[in-house]
Amino acid sequence: MVGDYSVPVERLWEAYADPRQLEKFWGPETWPATFTRHDMAVGGLSQYYMTGPDGSTSRGWWRFLAVEPGRRMELEDGFANEDGSPNDAMPSMRMVFTFEPTSTRSRFTSVTYFTSAESMQQLVDMGMVEGLKSALGQLDDVLADLATFAADRATGTKILDDARVRISRVIRGTVEQVWRAHHEPELLKRWLLGPEGWTMPVCDVASGVGDSYRYEWEAEDGSNRFGFEGELIESEPPHRAVTTERMNGMEGPGTVNELTLTPHRAGTLMTLVITYPNAEVRDMVLGTGMTDGMEASYARLENELLETAAV
Repeated sequence: MVGDYSVPVERLWEAYADPRQLEKFWGPETWPATFTRHDMAVGGLSQYYMTGPDGSTSRGWWRFLAVEPGRRMELEDGFANEDGSPNDAMPSMRMVFTFEPTSTRSRFTSVTYFTSAESMQQLVDMGMVEGLKSALGQLDDVLADLATFAADRATGTKILDDARVRISRVIRGTVEQVWRAHHEPELLKRWLLGPEGWTMPVCDVASGVGDSYRYEWEAEDGSNRFGFEGELIESEPPHRAVTTERMNGMEGPGTVNELTLTPHRAGTLMTLVITYPNAEVRDMVLGTGMTDGMEASYARLENELLETAAV
């Protein structure tokens, strides 16, 4: 499948690298997609579900085999069970996406390899070709939408399902710089402060999988101390880290936080997927103004990186 687009290759690539944009077109028009994970690095995994007109869902996954930013990606593509695990009863395939400049700006080419002729015919009979055509027919509108995905937009929040929320922001800095800023105590103490007027006296960072961390904040006058603690359960520097989190001293389940850093033409796309125990807890936390506090911190982080680069 081949498509020509009147945007630079970098803009076309960005539409596939950014889950906020990808889910605007990956799925037929009547079956829009929601990406609950999009870790676009070699060995990384994407998970998504498509919702039909009657509310039913179809789930899928990608496993990235090769990623050459701005040029090419190769991935396994398959169906998933309700819990997101691969559905081995259904065929999978290998897909190669290439991106190249042309006289009309850029071209996208998709080549699909099937495990057998029978598998190919099964998927064709299920409407795969028509579904892809419908999906990619929406890409022009996504590419033309410069405002929604502008790099200078503030921190955004999207509810993914009953338990999960995705926090997104483009930060002007390299992936390596943003990763360091999330893992070095002296840097964290300078930016992870929320609104003005707070300090971070305790910043014990987890250095390896299985290690615990503990963060505490207090007002500048020493009052209102609070904090969070948890465990580092996955770490794939410099693009993915997964932690548990609960408020210090609190019993019961906390959250799982999945941080993903993806190169962006304006810097780094920071994506944080938070899984709450249930929708009630999710809505209570969002209602506290969490996103505004996170935007204050991310703006401070960005300024920190820009000042460092200027030295």
